[in-house]
Amino acid sequence: MEKEEKKIRFGLIGKDIDYSFSRAYFTQKFKDLNLDDHEYVNFDFQDIDELYTVLKEQKNIQGFNITIPYKQDVMKFITSIDRNAEAIGAVNTIKFTKDGLKGFNTDYYGFQKSIEPYLQKHHKNALIFGTGGASKAIAFVLKELGIDFKFVSRNAKENQFTYTDLNKDIIEKYTILINCTPLGTFPNVEEKPNIPYQYISTNHILFDLIYNPDKTAFLLEGESRGAQIKNGDKMLELQAEKSWEIWNS
Repeated sequence: MEKEEKKIRFGLIGKDIDYSFSRAYFTQKFKDLNLDDHEYVNFDFQDIDELYTVLKEQKNIQGFNITIPYKQDVMKFITSIDRNAEAIGAVNTIKFTKDGLKGFNTDYYGFQKSIEPYLQKHHKNALIFGTGGASKAIAFVLKELGIDFKFVSRNAKENQFTYTDLNKDIIEKYTILINCTPLGTFPNVEEKPNIPYQYISTNHILFDLIYNPDKTAFLLEGESRGAQIKNGDKMLELQAEKSWEIWNS
């Protein structure tokens, strides 16, 4: 038991995260680096306020990753925030410091490095499906790259599209389509954003933040029409490595 108490801990905060990429990734990483005293665990919360108990009772935690649906809710726990995370308005990485918890966002880094190789001159407009914490990091990157974008959600809001707004003209204009919703995640692999897929062409890129399955129903629709497709696996690896860099800096 004493040995367990001395373990250096990192973990993932989310809801219904048994499928977690992060735990498998970091467990393997610690093994490869012979870091026997390191441990990565899941903190599966039904409510973000459960974090109060973890912070009070758990020992030797040095960092967290944050996933759906807590990338914004977790911000009330942090003492300070990195400039980019503040601009994005969402946190997916927390580092324990002597001055308290510091929030970072590594999603934007992972997304930018993942999508850049696919971008061509005609990719000037993007649609972002979903309006949660991850979508904020995507919007930050598109702004940095000079790509115009619109959010798409179920409810009408100013300067956004609803799914029922989408038509031939819109889909043909917005040639980057990014799924930031959980639709299509295993085991619900038949689900996908409700958009007019018939207007997708070889001019399009379809990017899905989901990594399980490899090809979601959303991506398969794009592939069948000759579009470029990319899932979230590389983005996750890159953001995980950036988190590790932050924790060790």
